[in-house]
Amino acid sequence: MTAIELVQGDITQQSVDAIVNAANSSLLGGGGVDGAIHRRGGPEILAECRKLRASHYGKGLPTGQAIATTAGKLDARWVIHTVGPVFSQSEDRSELLASCYRESLRVADELGARTVAFPAVSAGIYGWPMEDAARIAVGTVRDTETAVTEVRFVLFDERAYEAFAAQVG
Repeated sequence: MTAIELVQGDITQQSVDAIVNAANSSLLGGGGVDGAIHRRGGPEILAECRKLRASHYGKGLPTGQAIATTAGKLDARWVIHTVGPVFSQSEDRSELLASCYRESLRVADELGARTVAFPAVSAGIYGWPMEDAARIAVGTVRDTETAVTEVRFVLFDERAYEAFAAQVG
């Protein structure tokens, strides 16, 4: 059974085996969590992302998939990059959002990571409603078979924390 912990704060400050990055498909940094991870982690993360782009991911990382790099200067061994879907009123993309969590846990298992910190994927600039993002995130983590012993949702503000707390119970 995977323990679920909630923390209000900065994901780049977490001491875990792997930090999940809510990346954009370019893997080359951006705003929000992605920019913060690249800034704090340093140039090693970007260098590995560029290598990935030059090899298997020339068109970028597809939505719902995940890939790992070094964590650079972060207090973690790896960063697992996953690309969340942009929220849509007209199309149900919840399976793609769930896939971000499943694929990140699969990569964590391949790496041997036992503690993983997740942000609220897609709930920032990608516009996913926070309560629904929390429902999908917590439900998917609970339903996914993994060797990860602790999933820590690191939530930027009180509103996000409360939405996740309502799902964890």
